[in-house]
Amino acid sequence: MTAEIPLDGLGAQSLVELALDRIRGDILRGTIGPGERLVEEQLTRRFGISRAPVREALRLLGQQGLVEHLPRRGVRVAELSADDMEELFGLRDALERYAVETALAVPLDQERLAVLERAAERMERAAVADAPLDRADAHREFHLALVALAGHRHLLRAYEPIIMQLQLYMAANMRREAEQRSPAEGAHRHRHLYEAVASGDSGTVLAALAGHGARTYLAPELDPS
Repeated sequence: MTAEIPLDGLGAQSLVELALDRIRGDILRGTIGPGERLVEEQLTRRFGISRAPVREALRLLGQQGLVEHLPRRGVRVAELSADDMEELFGLRDALERYAVETALAVPLDQERLAVLERAAERMERAAVADAPLDRADAHREFHLALVALAGHRHLLRAYEPIIMQLQLYMAANMRREAEQRSPAEGAHRHRHLYEAVASGDSGTVLAALAGHGARTYLAPELDPS
């Protein structure tokens, strides 16, 4: 993991949020892989904070589906089966379709659209720089921005843990994906989807979503489709 969290001027809630962001970032970037244990004592030493905010951060990560709390065995990064992945991808597809249909039922919010474009640009920069961790972050940012277009707070709240759980295996399979296709291809797919959304035509957007390649990253038990 990364360096100690600076403590000056931080309250208990801020320490929880910082610990949460740090641990979650390590998980979603693949620094800590599925099935790896997260030991409170080690985390407190690394971050230079007490156990209470670390324990609360791990509890919140459990609610988000990124870690599992096992009786008498502690906490580990979640492991998802092939069936889990299929279900999560199916939910992602359904929620994204609903989000864009809702967003396009009225004139598009241009500020939200600009956030989506910035995420696409960040993916393109990461592809040129061959920076897989930045690319993974931008990928998640893009899909969250896509769903945020609907301006539907509860939808975004339901969607966020799904994309984060999918990111577990996107991170785990990053090297395998890189061997199969260039980073530029993924950036191009997301640029194409952004341009479809910016057109404001729901048929164009739904067609782009259907061909977006949601199952580029798969659990090892599955074959790419």
